[in-house]
Amino acid sequence: MSDERLIARIRMQALAPHLQAAAETWAARLGLPLEGDSEFALQLGEGGLQLVELGPQAPGPVKVDFVEGAVAHRRLFGGGSGQMIAKAVGVQAGVRPTVLDATAGLGRDAFVLASLGCRMTLIERQPLIAALLEDGLARAALDRDVAPIAAHMQLRGGNAIELMRAWQGEPPQVIYLDPMFPHRDKSALVKKEMRLFRPFVGDDLDAPALLEAALNLASHRVVVKRPRKAPLIDGAKPGYALEGKSSRYDIYPKKKLQAASE
Repeated sequence: MSDERLIARIRMQALAPHLQAAAETWAARLGLPLEGDSEFALQLGEGGLQLVELGPQAPGPVKVDFVEGAVAHRRLFGGGSGQMIAKAVGVQAGVRPTVLDATAGLGRDAFVLASLGCRMTLIERQPLIAALLEDGLARAALDRDVAPIAAHMQLRGGNAIELMRAWQGEPPQVIYLDPMFPHRDKSALVKKEMRLFRPFVGDDLDAPALLEAALNLASHRVVVKRPRKAPLIDGAKPGYALEGKSSRYDIYPKKKLQAASE
């Protein structure tokens, strides 16, 4: 855990008077102060929750929005089941696996898979990011076009390693991992998000334990997303990989995914 993460200070802030009570509820849930000096703020506005760094040179806020923006564009024009992530988790004719996204983050990859018909369980261990995700899913559920997709996404907060080790009931067919890593993606969006999140998240130094827990739980395969040139996670070696321009999907097969009728 980085020193930055330990010293980062954040407060809860309502952006309109009529939202004050709801902001106080979030503050109580997350243990955040409502006033005082801070480097960051979790703000509640008309458009939902957003995390923002304060100060004159700070980038803009980050929020989860499944209805508009980049996620909506990818839903409409992103290539459907031909996308590399879909191939990595095993989406094919007649096959829509149940997927556990154990490092959900802002939920973009989970939303893509849910939009293709996969039933998704999302785990996010950082409470601030989980709050953004919870808020985004709640707003998505109110949109006529997106609500059916959001209905395929169930969020659980907590430590993914612990939750996977103590899993009850039918295991997910596929577990998807995208551990926090010093990403080399140079896009302005990713840089802004990394600047905001690193003080709270740091790198996933327990990625080997995460992979081990996933391999013990998944019934059919584990998929790990990495920067294209990043080293493998320590531990078991993948059976094969799919490689794109900036990302790579390391695939650990356990059992063949088949259509329900097979």
